[in-house]
Amino acid sequence: MSGSPTPSWTSTTPTGERGAGSGPGSNDPIGVDTKRLVNMIFARFMTIYGHKFKSTFQSEDEIRIAKREWALSLQGYSEAELVLAVNRCKESFIWMPAIAEFLSLLRRDYESYGLPTTLDAYREACMAADHPREYDWSHPAVYHAGRATDWFRLRTEEKSQVFRDFEHNYRTLCRRVVDGESLEVPVAMGLPDKSSNTLSEFIIAWGKEQGVAPEQAATLLYYLSKPKNSPVRAHFRQQAQARMEHWGLALPLPDDFRG
Repeated sequence: MSGSPTPSWTSTTPTGERGAGSGPGSNDPIGVDTKRLVNMIFARFMTIYGHKFKSTFQSEDEIRIAKREWALSLQGYSEAELVLAVNRCKESFIWMPAIAEFLSLLRRDYESYGLPTTLDAYREACMAADHPREYDWSHPAVYHAGRATDWFRLRTEEKSQVFRDFEHNYRTLCRRVVDGESLEVPVAMGLPDKSSNTLSEFIIAWGKEQGVAPEQAATLLYYLSKPKNSPVRAHFRQQAQARMEHWGLALPLPDDFRG
């Protein structure tokens, strides 16, 4: 078939390879629900963008391949999240957005719920992994993602080993928040020990003493969140030393934050 696609393609063209299955025993990595949601997105785009949408694709094969790429990128997002992002597209784009632009909208929606970015949430969870019940979390979803990932892993493993699991847990919790669920951090039993500073308090005080911004101090002293005398801690301390040299700083790095 040649020429511009007909409107019916948005609903009848399969999401994925021609003839690819998605039932039991199939090797197709894309679930049935994801395919259904991508078909919904493309149908909405055709309605919103009209001839601009139709002119984007020149054949059924092109739209089939495009749907598959979208489906691979959007696995794990709920229908509520995707509908909200499609509605935002009407305000943000005069042409059908690229996948990267659509994903950017999805992540921006999290911010409207007070949810930090995944990377910021990961750094916060690592920083407070030694005292999660006493820490003042930016959002309960960060606490629950840290607990689901395992506090010990966050304290001891490198980012390359643990970040993907944390990201999965955090995204799942963000979707629950967007869907209307209210999360809470459990109240700590008993009073925390006020005689010793927590790591976050130590970093703030150290930053003020050395005259560096809180963000820089948190980056430099990240190694203190890892077990003392561990290879992981030594690795991140070396990174902090290299970063200081790059920033043109000559500061003494503390061995520990506990007196």
